[in-house]
Amino acid sequence: MFDLLRKIVSSDSTSQNSFPLEKNYSEVKRLQVATCAIFLEMAKSDDKCTEDERQEILSIMQNTFNLEKEYAYELIELAKSRLVESISIYEFTGIINENFSTNEKFELMKNLWRLIYTDQRLDKYEDQLVKKIGKMLHLEHKDIIAAKLMVKTEIG
Repeated sequence: MFDLLRKIVSSDSTSQNSFPLEKNYSEVKRLQVATCAIFLEMAKSDDKCTEDERQEILSIMQNTFNLEKEYAYELIELAKSRLVESISIYEFTGIINENFSTNEKFELMKNLWRLIYTDQRLDKYEDQLVKKIGKMLHLEHKDIIAAKLMVKTEIG
């Protein structure tokens, strides 16, 4: 994500035949929606998305992408509609893979674990989905577990 944002800042917006900032803006929004969709899918994997989980998603989106609260709410609504239209989460992880570095994917994984532990427990469906997402993001199993352990230590 940070690499993509650097490209946006450094791109030449004076070209008459192209609009790189507009193109990059839509790329950033696609990435934001894809990331949010992954969090929403995780939140509902145990068949209950609590208000605490919704607030955690909002906070994660604001912090990850440096967003205003209202814009983050809009992204959540957009991601919800994209999830309904989607066939699988692969389309979202594909966008993330195109734009996130390995370190950024690891941070995403830590945020997924933070979301999971919002209710202080790990449901078997959450565990299964987070590992599936990790594999789809091309993270090694040891990194998925390392992220989990870091978050468990962080939250006590």
